This record gives sequence, C-alpha cells and structure tokens, in this order.
Amino acid sequence: MMQPASRSLVRILHDRWRHFRVRLVARPAFRQFAAAFPLTRPMARRRTRVLFDLAAGFVYSQVLAAFVRLDLVQALHAGSNDLAQIVRHTGLPAERALRLMNAAVALDLAAMDADGRYRLGETGAALVDNDGVLAMIAHHQMLYEDLADPVALLRGERATKLSQFWSYAGGESHDAAAARSYSQLMARSQEMVAREVLDALPMKTHRQLLDIGGGSGAFSMEAARRNPHLGIDLFDLPPVAEIARDRIMQAGLESRIAVHDGSVFEDPMPRGADIATLVRVLHDHDDSAALSILKAAYAGLCGDGTIVVAEPMAATRGAEASGDAYFGFYLLAMGQGRPRRIAEIGKLMAQAGFEKMREVRTATPLIARIVVGRKPAS
Repeated sequence: MMQPASRSLVRILHDRWRHFRVRLVARPAFRQFAAAFPLTRPMARRRTRVLFDLAAGFVYSQVLAAFVRLDLVQALHAGSNDLAQIVRHTGLPAERALRLMNAAVALDLAAMDADGRYRLGETGAALVDNDGVLAMIAHHQMLYEDLADPVALLRGERATKLSQFWSYAGGESHDAAAARSYSQLMARSQEMVAREVLDALPMKTHRQLLDIGGGSGAFSMEAARRNPHLGIDLFDLPPVAEIARDRIMQAGLESRIAVHDGSVFEDPMPRGADIATLVRVLHDHDDSAALSILKAAYAGLCGDGTIVVAEPMAATRGAEASGDAYFGFYLLAMGQGRPRRIAEIGKLMAQAGFEKMREVRTATPLIARIVVGRKPAS
C-alpha cells in the first residue's frame, strides 16, 4: 500500500500538472495552436463542444420538456411517424414540428429512418414506462423558473417556487394540499430509488424496519413485498402519513406496514426497530436538522441496530455534475439542504452516536448511494 507521504507527493504533482494545463488553455494563442495542430485538434474540439453544451444545456432541457409534454414518447413508441402524423399529434405547424423533431433527433430522443419517418432514439426509449423520470421532467418547470436569475438565487433575493412546492422546506409542514402535491411526485420517483436501494441492501436478516420520512410509502411497500417476514413502521408528517395509509391499504399491505404520524423534530418515533432508513431525506435538510434526524433514528433503533442513509451524494465518481451542480442548485432553490460527501454523512452519523460506517455499492450511484452505520450494542 502506498504510504501517506507518497500519496501526498502524487497529489501535489497531479495538481501542478493540472494547473499547468489550465494556464495553457487560458492563453488564446495556445487555443489557436491546439485547434490547428493535428495531435491536439481532437482535444481542442472536445473542449469547445463541452463549453458550448454548458451554454446550450438549458435549450436542450427545453427540447426534452417539449418532447415529453407533447407526448411524443408514447406516440413514437407505438410506431414510426411521418411528419404529417407528428403535426396531427402535436397540433404544431409543420415547420415548427419539423424544427422540434430535428432537435429531438440531434439529442437522440428520436431517430429518422431512411424513408424519413421518425421513431424513438435510444435516449428517448429510456423514457418509455419510466414514470419517475417523466414526472421529474414535468416538475422541473419550477426549477427552470427559479433559475431564471441564478445570481439572484445565490444572493437569496427572491422567493422560489420550489420552496413553496416542498412546503416543509418553507415552514408549512402541515399543509395538507401541499403535502398531497409533493407526495404524488415522490410516489412516482421513489419507486425507482426503492428498487436501487433494496437491490443493493437486502433485508433478509432484519426483523423490523423503521422508514423515517417514508413519504407515501413507496419504499416501505417495496421492502414489504420483497421481505414477507419483515415488520415495518413508516413515520412522516401527518398529512403525508394519511396519504401513505391510503396507498398502503389499496396495496393490501396494511397488516404489514404500520403508519405513524408526527414531526421527527418534535414527536417520538416507534422504538425497537433493528434497521432504520433515511431514503432521500438527509440531503433535504441543513446540517443541524440532519443531525437531529440521525439522533432521532438512533433513539428509535435497538442496540446493534443499523442506520441506512440512501440518496444522491456529492463527489460521486462519474456523476459529479449531478451531485454538486444539479442537486446543489435544486436544494438551494428548495430553500434548505445540500448534497453531502460520504465522509460528511459519516461525520454526522458519528456525532449522532453511530459507529462502523461504510458504503454499500449501488448499481447506479447517480440515483442513490448508500451509507450504513451501527448503533452500539446495549
């Protein structure tokens, strides 16, 4: 194993090399040379494309939004369409429909066959029967409005639509109508997260699950279906818990899942679980609130119980942009919370009393990473 001093030297050399490259790229004369020289031309073109895509990203997202809102995913999934069919389906003028389809083809949402008919592209095909992603694409209209002036958002100069939508972030934690709106969104997107977490973290050895902030019950219900032996307590705010009760009853799982309502900051939670989950909960809260939630989970667990934190995290290899850029600004617009690194979550766990923290690998870290810890045995 490499010694710490050696690792430090490697990091220093790496940083110096990176800084040298940055200084080169910052020189207009070098950029002109790199674009003309055959060996550096591919790199120069790639950097130009990356910079352009950053500037044009909002336009790409709006093409995606239009493609989804006009229900072209299902129309093209049902079969290829010529332009006349696209016009009839969307109600757009022919020239505008053609412009949208050209853009969709460029983004691989659609593809054009040799006969000029349109079908789904591979990226577009990933949206078929993907209710969680489709719901988030529609939901992002609020985020786009909040980001219309990103500097004003950073300075805290304007109220945001997302803070109103996620009412518990805006202090309206017991607003039933608001809870219904965000619970419907979470119900559609949480199923994908539940599968990701439970594939990576089977619960066959556990007897009682405490699902803290369990929302409308997507994670609890998936855990119940996979683990017939498992008892489950779901805890969330009163208006959300009421929605969870209805959904759990409709699924016929009311004998398996007990729903408890209250505030994690004010009310006691059920005791005696040997595993507690915080699925996409901790990153919605600032550090002081996140620590309070972990302490409440600690109190609810039996000795030697397991705590599970599952959510998108900062500095995720291969998904750095989604963690620090997307979730960083989404949570800023929401009004509280932030994406955290594995080590930051581990530190909060330790402050709450947990030990033996470790990461459990997931198939798609962009969707969720998992950190588990243990409550010391009594």
